Amino acid sequence: MSEIHIHTDQLQIVPGLLGGFIFVLGLCSLVVKERLYLSETLLAMVFGIIIGPYVLNWVDPSEWSSDDKGLSQEFSRFALAIKVMIAGVALPKKYLLHEWKSMAMLLLPVMSAMWLVASAIVKFTFKVPFLHALAIGACMAPTDLVLANAILKGIFAESNIPRHLRNVLTAESGANDGLGYPLLYFALYLIRLPGGRAIGAWFYASWGYHILLSVGIGTVAGFIARKALRYAETAGWVDKESVLSSSITLALLLVGVCTILGTDSILCCFVAGNSFTWDDWFRVETKDKGLQETLNGLLSMSFFIYFGAIIPWSSYTGENVLDPWRIAVAIILIMCLRRLPTVVLLYRLIPAIRTWEEALFAGWFGPIGVSAVFYSVETIKQLEDNEHGDSGRLGEIVYPIVCAIVFGSVLVHGITIPLVLMGKRVRTTLSVSASSIWRHPTRVSIGSISARRRSRRNRRGDSQSYMPDVSVVPTAEKGGLPFYENSSPDLTNLEIQRTAVDDYNMESRPNNRSLATEIAFHDTLDDKDDGLYIARRIDGLPPPPERAVIVVN
Repeated sequence: MSEIHIHTDQLQIVPGLLGGFIFVLGLCSLVVKERLYLSETLLAMVFGIIIGPYVLNWVDPSEWSSDDKGLSQEFSRFALAIKVMIAGVALPKKYLLHEWKSMAMLLLPVMSAMWLVASAIVKFTFKVPFLHALAIGACMAPTDLVLANAILKGIFAESNIPRHLRNVLTAESGANDGLGYPLLYFALYLIRLPGGRAIGAWFYASWGYHILLSVGIGTVAGFIARKALRYAETAGWVDKESVLSSSITLALLLVGVCTILGTDSILCCFVAGNSFTWDDWFRVETKDKGLQETLNGLLSMSFFIYFGAIIPWSSYTGENVLDPWRIAVAIILIMCLRRLPTVVLLYRLIPAIRTWEEALFAGWFGPIGVSAVFYSVETIKQLEDNEHGDSGRLGEIVYPIVCAIVFGSVLVHGITIPLVLMGKRVRTTLSVSASSIWRHPTRVSIGSISARRRSRRNRRGDSQSYMPDVSVVPTAEKGGLPFYENSSPDLTNLEIQRTAVDDYNMESRPNNRSLATEIAFHDTLDDKDDGLYIARRIDGLPPPPERAVIVVN
């Protein structure tokens, strides 16, 4: 006669807890994300802390493997690789080529400044040697794509954050997650080797092998995968499900190849994602299917549940200078000083960041997350393989410090938007007064052509014929703001870009400078015919007290 056994091993408990949390959160996901504006990653981390070894003790990841740090690194590696691949695929056609100036500024001076500022804070807060501080600061230099997506996705982001800003922050997070290697190895080589040999090894190994080889592999792999998939789809060899999953499987392939070669798998996946969708075919083909976003969300929540359970709370007892007050001071200083001042000072040199309001947003929302955990474990492994002097102390403190900063970043960035909305709604898109439209209906010219096509027509002197006039009249008032509607057939299949309208109103029609229109689309521009049109005065007069928002249907 068989007996009934209740299994309480973690192998059975973890799937139930993970699935139960994600299912329950899914039941109220709209309320959580679009009404309370809470981050799913924050809730996942809190849940992981609760079920972890320091609260309920239902789950203890340190018991899953004899090398728990290695498990954390591999989990974070795969999470980052899939995330950056999806980010690369989601960017517009030839995005890195079009926005190379913005990307160069964000990846060179801005990222370097984040590294040095974080290192300085670590040095003076925890009283560690300078090179140790540089290594710890390098772990926190990248802006985390997993956490950034929690801010840059959803109805709130699409309604309040301009698309160009979302794109550049996504691209920056995807690229600099892989560029943490040179910063980290700069410090590690100087710890292990004499100055001249360290610099030589840094250029050869970090930039030559880790970076350039990864970029080359990613570019070639993405190109071959794009051509092969396009050919298979044209020939009728591949079904829709395989097309949708191709980017994920490509990411897994590249992680395996790069891990075998010992090169930068994260940067390789981001470059491959951009190369894979260079002609925009794959992005257009898969953008409305939702499979990648679903896998993305599941992976993010799974990792942060895991992270909540592995935070080493017992390390923050005052030993190894890890006093709780030092941790708190470091979190506050890094959140405030690591990124925000640099972006605000340099935003005029970053074309994709157009106003100081956008600079404030971009400077504040540079979260620290999965990539920091990955690089902290990489630091420990490199120190174990190459012991030198007092490097053992660095190996003891880097992981607890980084975990504490990640915890602070998830918490602070996860509650920022709800706290701000309790007082004054965050406004990141340009909206200035145009009450004169409310008093006097105005004809606003809007063209359904791209900026490049409009520029060519302007040079030929025939732009006027391509810019249909659209009557915009007040029809209703909602929330204290006048709303306008238009059902003109000229507005179907919009392909217009924000700069096209600005340039047209201010250059093509110099006699009609009273209004300039700006567009913040709720979705992509090539398959939607609705958008938020915000009118602003540019004639130098002080803006009237009322604001007008034009909603085009």
